[in-house]
Amino acid sequence: MLAIIGGPARRFRPYIEPYQRAAEQFGTTAHRVGMHSPGFIADTDEEAREVFWPRYRVIRANVEHGSLYVGSPETVARRIATAVTDLGVGRFDLIYTTGSQPIGARLRAVELYGTKVVPMVRELVAA
Repeated sequence: MLAIIGGPARRFRPYIEPYQRAAEQFGTTAHRVGMHSPGFIADTDEEAREVFWPRYRVIRANVEHGSLYVGSPETVARRIATAVTDLGVGRFDLIYTTGSQPIGARLRAVELYGTKVVPMVRELVAA
Protein backbone atom coordinates (compact mmCIF):
# COMPACT_ATOMS: atom_id res chain seq x y z
CA MET A 1 0.00 0.00 0.00
CA LEU A 2 1.18 3.47 -0.86
CA ALA A 3 0.18 6.31 1.44
CA ILE A 4 -0.17 9.27 -0.89
CA ILE A 5 -0.88 12.39 1.11
CA GLY A 6 0.79 15.09 -0.96
CA GLY A 7 1.51 15.85 -4.58
CA PRO A 8 -0.05 14.32 -7.68
CA ALA A 9 -0.60 10.58 -7.36
CA ARG A 10 1.18 9.86 -10.68
CA ARG A 11 4.52 10.90 -9.19
CA PHE A 12 4.48 7.67 -7.15
CA ARG A 13 4.61 5.47 -10.25
CA PRO A 14 8.41 4.99 -9.89
CA TYR A 15 7.78 3.15 -6.61
CA ILE A 16 5.41 0.67 -8.23
CA GLU A 17 7.40 -0.30 -11.32
CA PRO A 18 10.40 -1.84 -9.43
CA TYR A 19 8.00 -3.89 -7.29
CA GLN A 20 6.29 -5.25 -10.39
CA ARG A 21 9.61 -6.03 -12.12
CA ALA A 22 10.90 -7.86 -9.03
CA ALA A 23 7.72 -9.92 -8.81
CA GLU A 24 8.12 -10.94 -12.45
CA GLN A 25 11.82 -11.70 -11.99
CA PHE A 26 11.21 -13.95 -9.00
CA GLY A 27 8.14 -15.56 -10.54
CA THR A 28 5.90 -14.66 -7.62
CA THR A 29 2.22 -14.04 -7.82
CA ALA A 30 2.47 -10.38 -6.97
CA HIS A 31 -0.46 -8.74 -5.35
CA ARG A 32 -1.58 -5.59 -7.06
CA VAL A 33 -0.36 -2.46 -5.36
CA GLY A 34 -2.90 -0.37 -3.50
CA MET A 35 -2.98 3.23 -2.38
CA HIS A 36 -4.77 5.29 0.20
CA SER A 37 -5.23 9.03 0.34
CA PRO A 38 -7.29 11.52 2.33
CA GLY A 39 -10.63 12.75 1.08
CA PHE A 40 -14.22 13.55 1.96
CA ILE A 41 -17.49 13.22 0.03
CA ALA A 42 -20.71 15.20 0.37
CA ASP A 43 -23.69 15.61 -1.95
CA THR A 44 -22.06 18.56 -3.78
CA ASP A 45 -18.56 19.94 -4.26
CA GLU A 46 -19.52 23.07 -2.35
CA GLU A 47 -20.86 21.16 0.66
CA ALA A 48 -17.80 18.92 0.73
CA ARG A 49 -15.49 21.93 0.79
CA GLU A 50 -17.57 23.73 3.45
CA VAL A 51 -17.54 20.75 5.80
CA PHE A 52 -14.05 19.47 5.07
CA TRP A 53 -11.76 22.42 4.50
CA PRO A 54 -12.05 24.47 7.74
CA ARG A 55 -11.20 21.40 9.79
CA TYR A 56 -8.55 20.03 7.45
CA ARG A 57 -6.83 23.41 7.16
CA VAL A 58 -5.74 23.03 10.77
CA ILE A 59 -3.84 19.85 9.82
CA ARG A 60 -2.46 20.77 6.43
CA ALA A 61 -1.45 24.16 5.08
CA ASN A 62 -1.08 23.47 1.34
CA VAL A 63 -2.99 20.70 -0.42
CA GLU A 64 -4.08 22.43 -3.62
CA HIS A 65 -2.54 19.98 -6.07
CA GLY A 66 -1.94 17.04 -3.78
CA SER A 67 -3.44 13.61 -3.58
CA LEU A 68 -6.63 14.84 -1.98
CA TYR A 69 -10.06 13.58 -2.99
CA VAL A 70 -12.72 16.09 -1.83
CA GLY A 71 -15.96 16.91 -3.57
CA SER A 72 -19.11 15.40 -4.95
CA PRO A 73 -19.22 11.69 -5.82
CA GLU A 74 -18.58 12.54 -9.48
CA THR A 75 -15.55 14.73 -8.72
CA VAL A 76 -14.03 12.24 -6.30
CA ALA A 77 -14.67 9.28 -8.61
CA ARG A 78 -12.94 11.05 -11.52
CA ARG A 79 -9.90 11.89 -9.37
CA ILE A 80 -9.66 8.36 -7.95
CA ALA A 81 -10.04 6.78 -11.40
CA THR A 82 -7.26 8.99 -12.75
CA ALA A 83 -4.93 8.11 -9.86
CA VAL A 84 -5.71 4.39 -10.09
CA THR A 85 -5.13 4.42 -13.85
CA ASP A 86 -1.96 6.55 -13.63
CA LEU A 87 -0.45 4.21 -11.05
CA GLY A 88 -1.98 0.91 -12.14
CA VAL A 89 -2.98 0.11 -8.57
CA GLY A 90 -5.63 -2.46 -7.74
CA ARG A 91 -6.94 -0.92 -4.54
CA PHE A 92 -7.71 2.56 -3.23
CA ASP A 93 -8.48 3.37 0.40
CA LEU A 94 -10.07 6.73 1.14
CA ILE A 95 -9.15 8.17 4.51
CA TYR A 96 -12.40 9.99 5.23
CA THR A 97 -11.88 10.90 8.88
CA THR A 98 -9.11 13.48 8.54
CA GLY A 99 -9.99 16.54 10.56
CA SER A 100 -12.99 16.82 12.80
CA GLN A 101 -15.96 16.53 10.48
CA PRO A 102 -19.27 15.97 12.29
CA ILE A 103 -20.28 12.30 12.65
CA GLY A 104 -23.31 12.74 10.40
CA ALA A 105 -21.14 14.14 7.60
CA ARG A 106 -18.62 11.30 8.01
CA LEU A 107 -21.38 8.68 7.87
CA ARG A 108 -22.78 10.31 4.72
CA ALA A 109 -19.29 10.34 3.17
CA VAL A 110 -18.95 6.59 3.77
CA GLU A 111 -22.41 6.00 2.30
CA LEU A 112 -21.62 8.06 -0.80
CA TYR A 113 -18.26 6.32 -1.22
CA GLY A 114 -19.83 2.87 -1.19
CA THR A 115 -23.00 3.58 -3.13
CA LYS A 116 -21.85 6.13 -5.71
CA VAL A 117 -18.09 6.66 -5.87
CA VAL A 118 -16.92 3.04 -6.00
CA PRO A 119 -19.34 2.06 -8.81
CA MET A 120 -18.36 5.17 -10.79
CA VAL A 121 -14.64 4.46 -10.35
CA ARG A 122 -15.13 0.89 -11.54
CA GLU A 123 -16.96 2.13 -14.60
CA LEU A 124 -14.37 4.83 -15.39
CA VAL A 125 -11.42 2.47 -14.95
CA ALA A 126 -13.05 -0.20 -17.12
CA ALA A 127 -13.67 2.27 -19.96
